[in-house]
Amino acid sequence: MNDPVEGFTVELVNESSLYEWKVYLEGPKDTYYEGGVFQLLLSFPRDYPMNPPTLRFISEFWHPNVYVREGRVCISILHPPGEDVLSGELPQERWLPTQSVSTIILSLMSILSDPNCSSPANVDASVEWRTNKESYKKRCAKLVEKA
Repeated sequence: MNDPVEGFTVELVNESSLYEWKVYLEGPKDTYYEGGVFQLLLSFPRDYPMNPPTLRFISEFWHPNVYVREGRVCISILHPPGEDVLSGELPQERWLPTQSVSTIILSLMSILSDPNCSSPANVDASVEWRTNKESYKKRCAKLVEKA
C-alpha cells in the first residue's frame, strides 16, 4: 500500500499467495466501534485491478452496510464496474481499476461513522441505527469487548 491509512494493519493470510490479506481494523475514534480491533479478510480476484476485491469481517460485526451472516462489506466501490440500473449507483461510484486498497479502507472508515441506511445490507441494523441509537450503541459495545 503506497498511502497507508491510520488504524489498519495487514498481513498475508498465506505467504505463498498475494490474493488474500488479513486486515486488522482499529475501531475509528468517535464511533461506536472505538476501542475494538476487528479482523477482516480482503480477497483479490485473479483479474484485479479490473475487478474489485471482496472485503468481509471475520470478527462478529453489526452495521447497516455489513451482511450479518457472511460479514461481507457492502459499499459501492466494491461493486463491479459498469452500470447497474437496479442499484441506483452511478457508474463512477462503483469500482474503477484506478482505485486502491487505501480507497477501500477510507470508504470503510467513512461508513463506520456514517452508514448508508438508504441501501442497507443489514436491514435490522439499519432500523436500529435510525430508531434506537442507544440499543445500537450497546450492541456495538459488546462487540468491542469481544474484539
